[in-house]
Amino acid sequence: MRASPGSDMTKNGAPPQAAAVLYAGKVMHQRMKPVGHRFSYGVFSLMIDLDRLDEADRLSSVFSVNRRNLLSFYEEDHTGDSAVRLRGYVDALLAKNGLPMRPERILLVCYPRILGFVFNPLAVYYAYDSGGALSAMIYEVRNTFGERHTYVCPIGPGDVSDAGIRQQCDKLFHVSPFIPMAMRYQFRMLPPGEEIRWRILETDKDGPLLAATFSGVQVPLKTGKILRLVARIPHLTFKIVAGIHWEALKLWGKGVRYIPRPQAPELTSAWKEGRRTSLVFSPESQVGGPAE
Repeated sequence: MRASPGSDMTKNGAPPQAAAVLYAGKVMHQRMKPVGHRFSYGVFSLMIDLDRLDEADRLSSVFSVNRRNLLSFYEEDHTGDSAVRLRGYVDALLAKNGLPMRPERILLVCYPRILGFVFNPLAVYYAYDSGGALSAMIYEVRNTFGERHTYVCPIGPGDVSDAGIRQQCDKLFHVSPFIPMAMRYQFRMLPPGEEIRWRILETDKDGPLLAATFSGVQVPLKTGKILRLVARIPHLTFKIVAGIHWEALKLWGKGVRYIPRPQAPELTSAWKEGRRTSLVFSPESQVGGPAE
């Protein structure tokens, strides 16, 4: 396969200087066992600078921050509290979980609200230090039961290469009713630049079970661009939620075993070099060893 122009950190360029941009692309899921199952669909995500929300709010007449619009971004979708500012919430999360220095810049990539509705299976925060280097990643995961868990992963030695960010952690949070808890996530992330790429490999003790990817190309957050994307993908939130349930139904039809939802874990966990740095471990947190 021929590499795309933004296939490595150098070619992909620096993070966008704009207060917010869009990334238009595709999501793909490929299940390897016990049956094969694959799907992909077009999506677009929002990247927003947490220190420049007021500036982002002025970029387009059809996009708003903390106000209803065709496209919008609400801090409370990520803090859980309309009175809490997202930058302070993330700073506290990082300080409490192994990052001694306050990041100079934090970028969040997530789905925006469309006409007031949103569901984010995964939102990713990129924390940059004063020299422009990544100092931490945060993976904020939600399920369709209304629960959330946040994996806080400061950048460790060997996490960054020309290909992007490589991190690992054990699965602590129930997402799909067709995937057991005793799994390990392997993240392969190309940070936002001209393009963005996420690849998450979910493995058990016998190897890969599921690969999930998102790849997108940077699009300016301008009214004309927004209108074209919404016209092309008019029901993004509905498409995501309906797609999750439709694909689950097809897996059930293929005979994949349904796994009841366990009790939700604590809201956050911290990881470094593939090991959990929190003091409390769950029984399921023993699948993988340290990152290699």
